[in-house]
Amino acid sequence: MPAITYELVKADAKTGARAGIIHTPHGSFPTPIFMPVGTQASVKGVSPEELKDLGAGIILSNTYHLFLRPGMDLVREAGGLHKFMNWDRAILTDSGGFQVFSLGDLRKITEEGVTFRSHIDGSKKFLSPEVSMQVQMALGSDIVMAFDECVPYPADYDYARQSTERTTRWAQRCKDTMTSENQGLFGIVQGGMYKDLRTRSVQELVEMDFPGYAVGGLSVGEPKELMYDMLEHTVSQLPKTKPRYLMGVGTPDCLVEGVLHGIDMFDCVFPTRVARNGTAMTWTGRLVMKNTEYTHDFRPIEEGCGCYACRHYTRAYIRHLVRANEIFGLRLLSLHNLYFLQHFMRELRQSILEDRFTEFRSNFLASYQMTAKK
Repeated sequence: MPAITYELVKADAKTGARAGIIHTPHGSFPTPIFMPVGTQASVKGVSPEELKDLGAGIILSNTYHLFLRPGMDLVREAGGLHKFMNWDRAILTDSGGFQVFSLGDLRKITEEGVTFRSHIDGSKKFLSPEVSMQVQMALGSDIVMAFDECVPYPADYDYARQSTERTTRWAQRCKDTMTSENQGLFGIVQGGMYKDLRTRSVQELVEMDFPGYAVGGLSVGEPKELMYDMLEHTVSQLPKTKPRYLMGVGTPDCLVEGVLHGIDMFDCVFPTRVARNGTAMTWTGRLVMKNTEYTHDFRPIEEGCGCYACRHYTRAYIRHLVRANEIFGLRLLSLHNLYFLQHFMRELRQSILEDRFTEFRSNFLASYQMTAKK
């Protein structure tokens, strides 16, 4: 029995949207789902107990950061990442590839792997498919991501082709190294903005028979229309019996469009990052809480919201905290934004189960404002 399995519950008759369940060694969770990001074994400002209260069934942690600090040996000594951070539900760890490649001039890519300078102390480090797998096995996450190279945007065809071919070779090396039977290794589709390269990437990864597949190299600066076009082309060729994960996406409009194209899993630092900048997410758009209009506004962030912040505090109070740089204000906004996305995905899933996804999508996009409200 594979460590990670996907169970299809309902597929929308008109679109690619689907509702399912992903089973892991640390419990099952419904899909489509948004995964809060706990980069350094902690979702910024939010405790594991609070994450459970708001309904998170899986979180994401970062291999690159945990590799540098505190190191895989200490996490292994602690009994694995679940025990280390007191989280008994599912964990996905990314491979560290995206973080390494974003270092720019601080790293050098070869066929063997990537040599880079630590952003913490400048020391020389090396990550490869084998090292990434060893680190992730020590962390003990449920879902392990293959070590890949994220093709930047824009990228010319030859660069994208060579990078995608290397990612495929690295995927095989990851599979050859992964020996843990309690973890599931996902392959990552690359190919830049070239459909033929994405087709080839899908075909070669599917031949390796991973328990799940991620769509990488999107939401990296390209226009949304191009992202959706590449997403539709890619997902249409992925197995229907395996989970599909769109990496690095977390705004509601992109989530609903991702689900439209058959995506099951999403992650992004967006909800907690904008919270730390004083911004709240709502069904109709974003609220910049430091704005003057909320000075005497004694309503909750969003009427009808069941999050801790909305049940107990007002916009006026939260605005005061944000302007005073009080940590509690940023915590309240983080709790609200994460609750909002969990609730949003539950409502989205329910619309699939009740054969009204198209209506849900149309109504939401008609009322949602893409930019922050002034």
